[in-house]
Amino acid sequence: MHLDVQDLRNFYYRQPLGRSVQRAIRREVRRIWSETSGQTVAGFGFAIPLLRPFLAKSRRVIALMPGPQGVMAWPCSEDNVSVLCNEAKWPLETGHVDRLIVLHGLETSDDQAAVLSEAFRVLGPGGRALFIVPNRVGLWSRSELTPMGYGRPYTSSQLETQLRLQGFLPEKSSAALYQLPSYKKRWQRFSRVLEQVGRTLPFFAGGVLIVEASKRVHPIIGSKIESKAKESFGALKELTSPKPKPVLTEVNRSD
Repeated sequence: MHLDVQDLRNFYYRQPLGRSVQRAIRREVRRIWSETSGQTVAGFGFAIPLLRPFLAKSRRVIALMPGPQGVMAWPCSEDNVSVLCNEAKWPLETGHVDRLIVLHGLETSDDQAAVLSEAFRVLGPGGRALFIVPNRVGLWSRSELTPMGYGRPYTSSQLETQLRLQGFLPEKSSAALYQLPSYKKRWQRFSRVLEQVGRTLPFFAGGVLIVEASKRVHPIIGSKIESKAKESFGALKELTSPKPKPVLTEVNRSD
């Protein structure tokens, strides 16, 4: 079940906890993808909190929002790049996207295989995707106070297995959100410190898992065709395979 776009907007843009979450995940995304100049970057679900840094240098930025969630115009005071779409049929050409971010689009979907199939389709050769999902063993997936408490949480192995089944090749895994999912100000004061300390902990301690995957392109399978060398013409046979000359020996004759 998808969350409502108004609830997501209020959390990420009007709540101090949501803005802290936005900074923490965005920092990890920028660490993984530091350069996207001249590339097409797309986001599916509610990925706009992470797409802002890509607006300046990327060739194009597209925010895809599933129908059950709803859509909002973004960015404010600029040309809109958001579009409402069917989660099983994205309005993008095949192989059009260089970088894809999926946030609040996989764990809340009713047809996760269809979402991954579309993600695979729109990625071009060498394209990469970041799948950001709630961590099943983390604290954030156990609380319904934030969007991370809804939908199906994952472990790292569960997510990587599902990606492989859809043709993706998981490259690396990381995590974010080591702070507590609390709206209390006394805990929010330590959010930056907790995020820094959390980077030294195993990644499964984070509130969200981030898996980078590439598009696996299978080699063309077919029967091997052996080329037969053409037989040489008779006139050239002696040149191509010359015969050894006979050796002459002297014969002594006795009178």
